[in-house]
Amino acid sequence: MAPTGPNMITDKPGGAIMTPTEMAQITEPIDDTSLQPPETYAPEPVRRRPSGPPAWLPALRLTERRWWTVALAGSLLITAFGIGLLYVDDSNNQAAIRNLTTQNESLTGRTQILQDQLRTTQTNLTATLGQLAQTKADLEHPHLTIWNSPQTLKGPTWYLAGGIPDTFTYHLKATSTGPMSVSILTLQQWASAIQCVDPNGGTVNYCMHHSGVVLSWLSVTSVNYDFHLAEGCADYLAVFTSASSITVTPDVSVTYNPATSTTGSCS
Repeated sequence: MAPTGPNMITDKPGGAIMTPTEMAQITEPIDDTSLQPPETYAPEPVRRRPSGPPAWLPALRLTERRWWTVALAGSLLITAFGIGLLYVDDSNNQAAIRNLTTQNESLTGRTQILQDQLRTTQTNLTATLGQLAQTKADLEHPHLTIWNSPQTLKGPTWYLAGGIPDTFTYHLKATSTGPMSVSILTLQQWASAIQCVDPNGGTVNYCMHHSGVVLSWLSVTSVNYDFHLAEGCADYLAVFTSASSITVTPDVSVTYNPATSTTGSCS
């Protein structure tokens, strides 16, 4: 094929004849961009600076720390003050307890002393009441010694005799340096004993104890007996004799004790 100019008609296979315009349209590339909608672009992202604490944040945190420290210090101070108050209160309580304990011990000691004094007083009172009772009994029943002088019997014709008073308990008590005989007789028995001695020539040492007696102690060196039959009767006497020369030491006494009715030979 010879070179062609812009307006030259060239042959194509198939016998088709194309004009220069058509060729231009064919040879020119289709611009697809004219067919697309205009491209939209997202705005460029704003670049943020690295997040960091604001300039005022450290000051705030420092202030918060200071307030927290102040609050903690205040709490500790209040706690310490409360503990101090508790300690002072406990110390006061302990002191009060010790004081009460001391007072209690003192009161206990005083109570013990008072109890001892009370027991002593009760003992003394009991003794005093006993003494008062004895004194009352003594006043109501006085005790009197009526014979206490030593006497000598110079043989079988000698005798010692004494009446036993009425309304009294007769306390017959005596000792001797040798054998003696002691008898309690009624007045009638005494009369019989005298008749035995005078008309019949009997010895006193025999007749006073063998002519009728209430009680007798023969050939003894001591006698001790309480005789009650005279408490309501005035009819008795006591007689001492001996077969040899002896000394009799009597300690005879009586207690006032009147009977409510007659007694012995008087009843």
